[in-house]
Amino acid sequence: MAQDKLSEDERLLEGAVKAADQTRLVRVGRGLRHEAVSAFEELFGRSPAVIVADGNTFAAAGRDVVDSFRQAGHACLEPYVFDLPDLHAEYPHVETVERFLASADAIPVAVGSGTINDMTKLASHHLGRPYLCVATAASMDGYTAFGASITREGSKQTFNCPAPKGVVADLEVIEAAPEGMNASGYADLLAKIVAGADWLVAEALKVEPVDATAWEMMHSRLRTWVGNPDGIRHGDSEAVHCLILGLLVSGLAMQWTRTSRVASGADHQFSHLWDMQNHVHNGRAPSHGFKVGIGTLASSALYERLFTQALDELDADSLAARWPELDSIEADIRARFDLPELTAKALEETEAKYVDRDAIREQLLQVRAVWPALRERLQAHLVSFDELTDCLTAAGCPVRPEQIGISPARLRESYRQAYCIRRRFTILDLAARTQLFEPALEEIFSPHGRWPIDSSDGSHTG
Repeated sequence: MAQDKLSEDERLLEGAVKAADQTRLVRVGRGLRHEAVSAFEELFGRSPAVIVADGNTFAAAGRDVVDSFRQAGHACLEPYVFDLPDLHAEYPHVETVERFLASADAIPVAVGSGTINDMTKLASHHLGRPYLCVATAASMDGYTAFGASITREGSKQTFNCPAPKGVVADLEVIEAAPEGMNASGYADLLAKIVAGADWLVAEALKVEPVDATAWEMMHSRLRTWVGNPDGIRHGDSEAVHCLILGLLVSGLAMQWTRTSRVASGADHQFSHLWDMQNHVHNGRAPSHGFKVGIGTLASSALYERLFTQALDELDADSLAARWPELDSIEADIRARFDLPELTAKALEETEAKYVDRDAIREQLLQVRAVWPALRERLQAHLVSFDELTDCLTAAGCPVRPEQIGISPARLRESYRQAYCIRRRFTILDLAARTQLFEPALEEIFSPHGRWPIDSSDGSHTG
């Protein structure tokens, strides 16, 4: 049975590669680091290669990748290995990679996970070169995605650039990834459930249609891919295989649509917000996946509250009359944010998605008309807050905001802030449009809510 499941997943992966227009080869299997030269030659012939890695990924896989080239008699330059104890995807490091590659007439081979892949991706793009990626952890879905997530001048930004021409994922290396990395990828993959719900909402309100091909790629097997969280914690081969397949397909679906909508909703907006606020916990930035995991639970809690509301009975005229003017919203943003760059971004994104009272009235009439059927579809698509919590716990992921250094009081404010920083329509926008945001947050953070707040000092009481 397990082999049948795997074959179905592999057929889906093959179809996703055919649909993508940048990544032409994806190989997943055991020991593939020793055969990296084969994938490289299929894509680039006998062009010289050069490995980019950090100390950990070079030891885990890079040295074997270099050996595969040399044993095949394939030209492979001396690798570039970052010698930094706490390497992050920051723009100065991209420039370092770019300078190195500019001096090396060779095709890059990125050996690593999110940091190494994104830096090599952007540096290669600046030089007009393709590249190959050898994945070392199932930690995020960016391997096969277009764009690179890089911190520049203190702000996390996504730079447009092509995905790798090929990805080689060695399950032996991925199963042995450092603690927490595959759990982070699990949280990132689990988030696609609530991200999908946000897309359904956007389609129902005539904001953004669902792409049927991308939806099939992402959701036809998603429940299977996230179905063994305990296996992720314990390095079970089949569970890790399913995880990396799901993450790779997610990136390919983003290639197909040329947008991250298929894989990112309000869940990711929380993570992006905390990135832009330079949030650290115990001296380090929490992983992308762990932040997204808390964002997933935050989205789920808000869906729970809205499901209890009779949105098919909304008074569209009254709500539209109370919809604030843009200058009032902008004043609120300036009061809500204290970092100039983040304030500017929130103003830009909010202005881009602002609609006037006439448009709000029409949208609310649409909400009223579709809510019974939409709520039924959303409830069939989503899994409960409690089930999401159980899955994340079993995989070894944080499930309380304090575990990543976010107090309940700060999480409450993050809902409002996350709403402002992206123009993408999500559950946050539905709550704002229906003017149910504050009542929902009052319930979520009440003494009997999901994250009780002690009103005396803002600390968690439960």
